[in-house]
Amino acid sequence: MPLNRRTFLGRSAAAGAGVAVAGGAVAAPAAAHSHGGGDGRPPKRYSFTVMGTTDLHGNVFNWDYFTDKEFDDKAHNDVGLAKISTLVNQVRAEKGRRNTLLIDAGDTIQGTQLSYYYAKVDPITAQHGPVHPMAQSMNAIGYDAAALGNHEFNYGIPVLRKFEEQCDFPLLGANALDAKTLRPAFPPYFMKRLRTPHGRDVRVAVLGLTNPGIAIWDKQNVQGKMTFPGLEEQAAKWVPKLRSMGADVVVVSAHSGSSGTSSYGDQLPYVENAAALVAEQVPGIDAILVGHAHTEIPEYLVENKETGKKVVLSEPLKWGQRLTLFDFDLVWSKGRWVVEKVGAKVLNSNTVAEDPAITRLLGDEHRKVVAYVNQVIGTSTVAMTTAQAPWKDEPLIDLINHVQAETVKAALAGGAYAGLPVLSQASCFSRTAAVPAGEVTIKDAAGLYPFENTLEARLLTGAQLKEYVEFSARYYVQTPAGAPVDTSKLTNAGSIPDYNYDVVSGLTYEIDIAKAAGSRVVNLAFEGKPVDPAAEFVLAVNNYRASGGGAFPHVAGAKQLWANSEEIRNTIITWVKAKGTLNPAEFATVGWKLTRDGVPVF
Repeated sequence: MPLNRRTFLGRSAAAGAGVAVAGGAVAAPAAAHSHGGGDGRPPKRYSFTVMGTTDLHGNVFNWDYFTDKEFDDKAHNDVGLAKISTLVNQVRAEKGRRNTLLIDAGDTIQGTQLSYYYAKVDPITAQHGPVHPMAQSMNAIGYDAAALGNHEFNYGIPVLRKFEEQCDFPLLGANALDAKTLRPAFPPYFMKRLRTPHGRDVRVAVLGLTNPGIAIWDKQNVQGKMTFPGLEEQAAKWVPKLRSMGADVVVVSAHSGSSGTSSYGDQLPYVENAAALVAEQVPGIDAILVGHAHTEIPEYLVENKETGKKVVLSEPLKWGQRLTLFDFDLVWSKGRWVVEKVGAKVLNSNTVAEDPAITRLLGDEHRKVVAYVNQVIGTSTVAMTTAQAPWKDEPLIDLINHVQAETVKAALAGGAYAGLPVLSQASCFSRTAAVPAGEVTIKDAAGLYPFENTLEARLLTGAQLKEYVEFSARYYVQTPAGAPVDTSKLTNAGSIPDYNYDVVSGLTYEIDIAKAAGSRVVNLAFEGKPVDPAAEFVLAVNNYRASGGGAFPHVAGAKQLWANSEEIRNTIITWVKAKGTLNPAEFATVGWKLTRDGVPVF
């Protein structure tokens, strides 16, 4: 595999090595503080800033390729690296470029049709292939390092390695190990020397950690090739090494949320969202850039159990909506630089214009992808939307399930399981997905399925399916009969995201939201008869769910009958092209509804 000029140290024979880069010119002196040194002179001080992004998910422009217009949401957030670039330029102008670092916490190359296009349609892995737009833009902005996210592995290791080769900065993953040697498969860390006006450099180490869930979620891409131990374990190994190598400051870039929770149940002995645990358990860390959870945390202090020292955590909002700033104040004490103070805050990218240098750089790529997503692939007899899909059985979710069930039936035809009924699960991935009446484009079909999930078939019993649907029904807030129903407060109980609420097609059932979670599913039937607990069914299921994502019962341990490497999104696009016309009469059914004491809610 080709070696990146910046990352070769991390993938040499001594694969435990990191990446060391010297900083540049003399920094502007930090503001003087009032208290002096022992000799009557003020102590030497230096300040610098680490900027951070995370979960960029292929966003360069403030553009939504699924709606083909400028991005907007209820809070009027903006997205994309072009906006981040403007903020970065402002911070560098204020602080002095030599007094700043810019890092990322992962999930870079998946998420938009722009990133999909250069992984699949015009792939960067082709001979004389293009340079990935995320590599081009991050190189131009001047990133120093980026941690690996779990979605980096969605397109397979060859695409990831090619992206790595195209980046002018290292991709870090101290807990992404070669499965055979158990040595780091990527550079674990990056170290940079910042020149101070006092003739004593500050050495800043950035340790990259990624998510153990990769082993489950991208099993088909990484099994036998890489292994992903826990963040706390690897941080405990590397932080002391970085300190012994002379690091004055240690920053962790962790593609792992701060909540201490996991979505994969007991399938792995590691915590998915472990950033706060790392801060609490591993001494010697000054700050952690948090990723993965898609939440905004401007500043969060966690006390280290061993030292009592407060570690500063910050998570900027996804897609380039925010830029984190960690401001470090250091003082020269007893022959070394000591961190005196760290603070964190986030800047909102909707306060600035896109950097024209970035929009010019990638204008051609943007236009190509816009033309691609606007290709007409069929027509629809009516307009359909997912706006009410979280609480009503809507045709667009039925369409996903219909395509998945048909695909699985065709795959199992003529085999040992061909006689079993095929059910299917799907979620409302986006409440803004829509198919217009008339012409249907790639962007319309792709908008139903924004994730790179693939399709599997698993064998479940009626009893297991009952528990599966019951688990899914936790999504609703318990609402007594007779009480008013506010749809804005009805869903996402316990912060369950929309993508972890499954509709199962092929069955009919009611969810009684007046009842407590765990005893809500009533009248569960197949072909008009109560489901036999011992009966066998085939469930068409996405690989995220089949591998334990969302911790749904039984499915991860169920027998796999078939699996496909094609994205479900592409399967839907191909199906629409072949069908020509979308008519809900051919695929839509009302299989489930919300009730209270047997009375339908809607």
